[in-house]
Order: sequence, then C-alpha cells, then structure tokens
Amino acid sequence: MVLRKKFLLVMGALLASIMVVAPVMAETKKTTYTEEEFLSAFGNKTRSVVAKQLGEPLKKEQSVKPSNASTVIGRPTDKEGKPDQVEMWYYKDLVKYDAKRTYKTIELTFVNDRCVNIAFFNNR
Repeated sequence: MVLRKKFLLVMGALLASIMVVAPVMAETKKTTYTEEEFLSAFGNKTRSVVAKQLGEPLKKEQSVKPSNASTVIGRPTDKEGKPDQVEMWYYKDLVKYDAKRTYKTIELTFVNDRCVNIAFFNNR
C-alpha cells in the first residue's frame, strides 16, 4: 500500500512537470526558412519586427569605425550630424540550403534600426 502511494505520488509529479514544460516547448518550436523566404520576410524590417518573429539573437555586435579610417581610404570619413548606428545580430540554424541541411550562422546587419544586409555562413 505504501509503495503504491509513493508510485502515485511520483507519477503525479511527473505528469505535472510534463504539463508545465509542454506549453513552453511548444512556444519555442523553431521554424526554418528557405533563403528566399528569409530574405523577403526580414529584409528592410526593423529590429523590433525581427525580434518578435525570431526572438532575441544568440549574439549582438556593435560596429566600430577604426580610428585611422580616413588615412586608409584616403578621404575624410567624418560626416556632419549624427553617425549611423550599425549593429549585427546572429542566429543559428534557421535557413535551409537544401532539404536536410541549414546554414550554421545567419547574420543580420541593422543600420539605424533597419535590416540592410543578411548573410548566411557555414564557416563561422
């Protein structure tokens, strides 16, 4: 009788944990896209639209202009007014390049809150 109560208690706890975890797992279901679908879905979109669709990126990087950029390219690089804000967001395994494989890394480059460049990599 005691063994049966322990069994029912353990099974009840297991069932309760499954019921709690199942909705979370359903929300984090990852969608994959073809290259064309991804480009049309996220090209020229804002950061908030991308974050809403894909979630927060695995990594974010800010672009920084080198201090000697003017001497390297041979012309002045300083502009009047506010400088552009450039940020790169990185995601993994979202875009298919054939029926069974996905790109390891997807980089989205935002300039002043708009996605202006999307790159797919397997070697990063």
